[in-house]
Amino acid sequence: MSENKSVFSLQGKRGLIIGLANEHSIAYGCALVAHQLGAELMVSCVNQKAEPYVKPLADQMNATLVTCNVEEDGALESLVAQAVAQFGQLDFVIHSIAWAPLDDLHGRVIDSSSTGFLRSMNVSCHSFAQVAKLCEPHLSPDASLITMSYLGAEEAVAHYGLMGPVKAALESLVRYLATELGEKGIRVHAISPGPIPTRAASGLLEFDTLMEKAIQRSPLKRLVTLEEVGQLAAFLISNASSGMTGQTLYVDGGYHIVN
Repeated sequence: MSENKSVFSLQGKRGLIIGLANEHSIAYGCALVAHQLGAELMVSCVNQKAEPYVKPLADQMNATLVTCNVEEDGALESLVAQAVAQFGQLDFVIHSIAWAPLDDLHGRVIDSSSTGFLRSMNVSCHSFAQVAKLCEPHLSPDASLITMSYLGAEEAVAHYGLMGPVKAALESLVRYLATELGEKGIRVHAISPGPIPTRAASGLLEFDTLMEKAIQRSPLKRLVTLEEVGQLAAFLISNASSGMTGQTLYVDGGYHIVN
């Protein structure tokens, strides 16, 4: 990515970014732009197996790397405790994790298993509420919480399946968290990127077709980049967005406006 130039700065901001997988992950795009704009970071990956892919990226950004599998008891508590121990106070948290069992993801939503549905909801949605609760006592008065959604939350996107209802719940959660935390000055948003070839997206059936459709039909006639998603995240965690909260903001080349 090119050196970032911006009208605003994240100098002095300290935050936690959850969900780095590799250099193609949305979390990495967000972390790199935040680093370029002066933020101090702690980042997480899911387990030790992912560390060899993520550690060089964290080192590149002078970020502390912690493993955190949100399905493990105490994992989120430990992650937040380490972030608080390092920074004292957090100015932002970016939540960029989503998961569903492939059998449930690739089938009809009506056929999804109770176990698969609940695990998907826990990892992809409720973990955002959990991290918000854990961080709440340690957030600065103008802090921002951000999560990642997709158009399938609003529309029935072919092959997006179970993740559609899960992301719809996540966007609703954003609105409720924004309402509950707003009196403390804490802002909450969801970012809804267009299709990006990440490892998580590779689990979707016919994802190449989805990307081709986005290129053909979006007003900008292209896919968005990790850097562009990161730039939107940087704006939302900066003071430049101080009057905004509770929104789902699209960065998809305008694809969401066409039918």
